[in-house]
Amino acid sequence: MKGKKLIKKLNDKLKKGIIIMIDLNERLFKFSVDAILFLIKIKNIPEYSIIKYQLTKASTSSCANYEEAQAASSKADFLNKVRIALREMRESNYWMRVINCIRIGDFIEGIRLQNESEELKKILGSIASKVAKELGD
Repeated sequence: MKGKKLIKKLNDKLKKGIIIMIDLNERLFKFSVDAILFLIKIKNIPEYSIIKYQLTKASTSSCANYEEAQAASSKADFLNKVRIALREMRESNYWMRVINCIRIGDFIEGIRLQNESEELKKILGSIASKVAKELGD
């Protein structure tokens, strides 16, 4: 029951326009972990190895760079790290599209991860755009 109350509380905050940065950190972290768990279930054959390796690198790097952005030394440094996180999420989205196109792994979970990477891409892009505008970049 506690979980349902927490979700309701977060949804209420989102409806009011209160966005908590921790939520994005958690979403990025969850995406990284979910991608790894998804990839563990895919057969280890040479053709799939590079895809698994690249998606693991990109998904974890996006999260790690956003984490680093939280301790940036300046707005410009923050922007640089968010842009790196965005590029890595774009790559994650690419690899999820490849995986789903060639139908490897759990297709339903693959589509969910592809959709989540698309949403995360949009969020990171919006943050980067806003900060760049503030910096006149």
